[in-house]
Amino acid sequence: MKKLALTLSLFIAAAAFAGDDVVKRGAAISPDATVVPLAQVLEKPDAHTKDPVVTEGEIKAACTKMGCWMQLDGVRVTFKDYGFFVPKDSKGMKARVEGVVAIKTLSKEEADHLEGEGAKLSRNEDGTAREISFIANGVELRK
Repeated sequence: MKKLALTLSLFIAAAAFAGDDVVKRGAAISPDATVVPLAQVLEKPDAHTKDPVVTEGEIKAACTKMGCWMQLDGVRVTFKDYGFFVPKDSKGMKARVEGVVAIKTLSKEEADHLEGEGAKLSRNEDGTAREISFIANGVELRK
């Protein structure tokens, strides 16, 4: 019994001091997925609306209410089927995401709501906003 307790204690200590803490949400990121730099996703968003890609960036903002979205350099990342969330304090973390791009126009009310949660949007004159978003099926976060 003492050996089991000692082994368990050592395992827990090793896990606590592991060098690279990664927060994973959703599906595992595919090791053979196409990696596309975030700048390229923004440059040609229409090219990435059908097939999943992996991209990376720093989290500039995250939903302060529930963690139901995060923003990477002009791209708001949501989570497939509202199936998972990220920590509300994940701003500043490095994110690796896998999913597809979605392009839509947000109503003034939708844009107001998102800005109320901390999102940064470029508004049209009528208060609407054209949004390039990324629908992630999997996310990995690092400090």
